[in-house]
Amino acid sequence: MRCPFCQHDDTQVKDSRPTEDNTAIRRRRFCPGCGARFTTFERVYLRELMVVKSNGQREPFNRDKLERSMRVALRKRPVEDERVERVISSLVRQLETSGETEIPAKKIGEGVMAALSTLDPVAYVRFASVYRNFREAKDFEDFVGTIGAPGD
Repeated sequence: MRCPFCQHDDTQVKDSRPTEDNTAIRRRRFCPGCGARFTTFERVYLRELMVVKSNGQREPFNRDKLERSMRVALRKRPVEDERVERVISSLVRQLETSGETEIPAKKIGEGVMAALSTLDPVAYVRFASVYRNFREAKDFEDFVGTIGAPGD
């Protein structure tokens, strides 16, 4: 594996262990070229997924993009990283085992919405505001009104 700091071609694995949810292998690496240490993750991909956007455009599924969008919604919220990682892995596994190779972006968005609704209500509303393209305060009011009060 290439070093992300000096681009040296040959790095050494110093430690390997499974992640907490056993969906990936975490590897600590060392670069003999510059002495830097860094972490990589190795994951199993069951099938190559393509995302079909609403305009018909297709692009390869990107787990990092899914994770980034969820982490933006969860920014400064009291949700443990391990929980977020488990939810993301679960979403990806659902997509990979669905039997479809082309997944509508809407299906992914709905899956993220469902996951965020169980993780954190504020993150759920944040994500929904972008995903559902809220344009004015009334849109927020209407959406939050559909959620209901805690304990309902």
